[in-house]
Amino acid sequence: MSANQPTIRLATREDVPLILQFIRELADYEKALHEVEATNESLLETLSFPDSPPKRGSVYTAMICPPATPDNAAPTPVGMALFFYNYSTWRSAPGIYLEDLYVQPAARGRGYGFKLLKYLAAKVLEVQGRRLEWSVLKWNEPSIKFYEQVGARGMEEWMKMMVEGDALVKLAEGL
Repeated sequence: MSANQPTIRLATREDVPLILQFIRELADYEKALHEVEATNESLLETLSFPDSPPKRGSVYTAMICPPATPDNAAPTPVGMALFFYNYSTWRSAPGIYLEDLYVQPAARGRGYGFKLLKYLAAKVLEVQGRRLEWSVLKWNEPSIKFYEQVGARGMEEWMKMMVEGDALVKLAEGL
């Protein structure tokens, strides 16, 4: 890759404070900052890194860095894609679920989000997977339009379901 191109790499432990910052910035944008429970410690315990065995669920973070400049040989990342591998029984194939895609506002409009999605699409193909999927808030029109531009389509017939908190405990205990 030429020097004037952004670079994408998997996050390391040293990136955890920046990952937490990105998570908080994204949650703030989504009007849900008050819901963030993540800490540096919890991220270190739960994220997987390329230099160690995968952890619970094998959750990875791809970091995108702007092109290097002569005075900045190692630019600070400006965005991330937090993802994990999943599986489709209907397709009998693996895939990737994108939990969070985030590019800082000052770095938007430079193709970084597209490059992160392209990176993940290539990762899906590497494992002979069949799909890359994620959720988006229905009110987030700028993101929806961006995703549609890269060929994504909304799954109107599927509704996301989730069990958490007390309901999760009750379910685990047998209701």
